[in-house]
Amino acid sequence: MALTKVKQGEVVKTALLLGILVSLPKTIYLYNGIMEGNLDFSMSWVTDFLYRYLFFYCFSWLVIQLNANIDYDSFKWSPILKWIVILVINVVLLFAVIKVIKAFYPFINGRELKPNEEGWINFTFINLSIVLFFIARLLRVSTDKQESRIENEQLKQQNLENELAALKNQIDPHFLFNSLNSLSSLIRDNENATKFVNKLSYMYRYILQSSETNLVPAKEELKFLDCYTFLMKTRYRDRIEIDVNIDEEFMDMKIPPLALQSLVENSVKHNEISSTNPLTVKVYSNGESLVVENPIRSRSTLVEGMGTGLYNLKKRYSLLLKKEVLVSTDNDIFKVELPLKQPE
Repeated sequence: MALTKVKQGEVVKTALLLGILVSLPKTIYLYNGIMEGNLDFSMSWVTDFLYRYLFFYCFSWLVIQLNANIDYDSFKWSPILKWIVILVINVVLLFAVIKVIKAFYPFINGRELKPNEEGWINFTFINLSIVLFFIARLLRVSTDKQESRIENEQLKQQNLENELAALKNQIDPHFLFNSLNSLSSLIRDNENATKFVNKLSYMYRYILQSSETNLVPAKEELKFLDCYTFLMKTRYRDRIEIDVNIDEEFMDMKIPPLALQSLVENSVKHNEISSTNPLTVKVYSNGESLVVENPIRSRSTLVEGMGTGLYNLKKRYSLLLKKEVLVSTDNDIFKVELPLKQPE
């Protein structure tokens, strides 16, 4: 999942405030000197103050950005390497800014920095760098917690909407199951019809049960997909082929329910299926993900979008697994990659 960045308004306000706070001792020193008559108020002091303040602000902004808004975790480094890289970047930035402020000071203010001023700049920037690092981490943690709260609220809201939708469309399951059992007994002599009804009954039961859980083992999802495949083969016969090849090691890993079936259904809805152009949908494992792919052969007539389609699937993955569903259309192949979660 992409990193949620700290808002620029927060970064700018923090940088401005720290610039003012760090400049405060120098401001008080100049004010006391002018009041006591030891210094004359002139544009050179104003230029000196603005020059220092500009660097304090820019340095503060850069350090916060580097430590709060860069997604170092996306580089898949070990924790030790990640912190070493962060430390090196901060140290390099610190010395680079100190070098620049000293180098350009004579050109802007018309005089060289005094030794005590150089020492003050070194001391101030080192301390400011340490303070900024911890402030940036606090902003990062605060933003992550806020994003987590928002995602939890979104998940609760989505669950409530799903429950409401289920209530609106609810059919008495006992009535339906009893009806399917009665139908099965009537067509007992027809093996294919009996098998079709039994598969349909299992699918309906699975859909009802899946509304009570967010993740299911891959083997359960594949069993449901097998039932759906049977129904599609009954309808399209040899015009459709759903090829499943999943390694056994992934069977206990978790996946959102109905994820595979919804993608296969999407392939059926949006692609031509005929004797001359049969459809082959492949479902296979790749790394710690399941992949569903099919050749792109768009229908000549438009079809309605899938209610629980790709957008909802991506949203479920974002909220439940904090992972991204990868979609590609390279070489006229529509491919969707679904990350799996290790069993607890």
